Amino acid sequence: MPQRSPVSRRRLLQGSGVALSLPLLEAMQSRCTAAEEQAAPRRMVAIQTNMGILPQNFWPEGSGLDYQASRYLQMLDSHRKQMTVFRGVSHPDVDGGHLAERSFLTAAPHPASGAFRNSVSMDVVAAEALGTRTRIPLLVTRIGPRNCAGSLSVTRSGVEIAPEQSVSALYRRMFVQGSEAEVAARLNDLSKGRSILDFVSDSAARLQQKLGPRDLARMDQYLTSVRELEVQLHESSEWETRPKPQVQDPEPEDAEISELARCSKLMFDVARLALETDSTRLVTLFISTLGLKTDIPGVSHETHTLTHHGNRPETLAELERIETAQFQALAGFLDGLKATHEADNSLLDQTMVLYGTCMGSANAHSNVNLPMLLAGGGFRHQGLLEFDTKQNYPLPNLYVSMLQRLGLEIDSFASSTGTFRGLEFS
Repeated sequence: MPQRSPVSRRRLLQGSGVALSLPLLEAMQSRCTAAEEQAAPRRMVAIQTNMGILPQNFWPEGSGLDYQASRYLQMLDSHRKQMTVFRGVSHPDVDGGHLAERSFLTAAPHPASGAFRNSVSMDVVAAEALGTRTRIPLLVTRIGPRNCAGSLSVTRSGVEIAPEQSVSALYRRMFVQGSEAEVAARLNDLSKGRSILDFVSDSAARLQQKLGPRDLARMDQYLTSVRELEVQLHESSEWETRPKPQVQDPEPEDAEISELARCSKLMFDVARLALETDSTRLVTLFISTLGLKTDIPGVSHETHTLTHHGNRPETLAELERIETAQFQALAGFLDGLKATHEADNSLLDQTMVLYGTCMGSANAHSNVNLPMLLAGGGFRHQGLLEFDTKQNYPLPNLYVSMLQRLGLEIDSFASSTGTFRGLEFS
């Protein structure tokens, strides 16, 4: 049998004018059930603050719904019956101190390793299944210094999705109707994308004649992904011609990043509007205070320095002021979701809000016993769920339960061992 010449992954696109290699894409593994199409669909918001949370101010005393609220949880106490706090959870094999922020929604192991390659984040898995049912399949946002990178959302090829930091740009994207010329330009861009995909499909069909069985299977998987992308481009074109929803809230003005409390409120307000108008059903927010000196009264040092507090009372007091402002912003977001009604429920009933951090102790760069909470989403909430603080319960199990709550037919994610024990659907 004659030997086949190796096929370059870029050969397929020779002459197309684009630099795109053949990706080793996975066919989508999950689909939403019919229940997802209900009048009041499920939604998800995932939030990471990357400089840790003082554990002594976060963990409550007691157990279950009768716990004694900690300093921070007191600010969320009106949502106690719609919230679960988790103690003794972490991502297996995710270490590296601050670098664990890369794996917050992926659970990819050893992010500090030189050979580290990130894996797909759970929000992207959800966005693949939900498709373009909304104008924005996945809203990726960030608060933090603009000269620093960071995103919670990661593609299947391990690439972070660039987040949006401007609340005014987000508002215009969702609620300001473009001119006829702007819409035509966007439709032209989408048409060019479809033309490239047509070329890829034709070239791939010719290439298939030279491939062996295993490569044919990979190529079939790739073409399936191309066809799915073609559908997404077509649906995106339809969204461009539909009128955008009208809201009463005026367009916000961007705040300086040093105004952490105001930046947080503005981003949360825009996220709530996005969910309320069904412009998206999936939101991620990365709150990075690395190197940030805020304008919060009583704070005179940048946040990262403060996290290495050595239990000095004056340093702890400054850090507590910063974290208090963050929990106040979260409380306002939950209040807004609860006050917004959809069918027979509140928007909070329909929206899972995950809030947490990549470090159990920023002072010690520890990545176990992560302060985490989940609010809303129609779960049968337990108040405080406790697990072994020496041998932590896998946090990816929670992600499996959340994905199932969104309607995905999925029973595993990353290093999960099943669904989350003790947290059931209501």
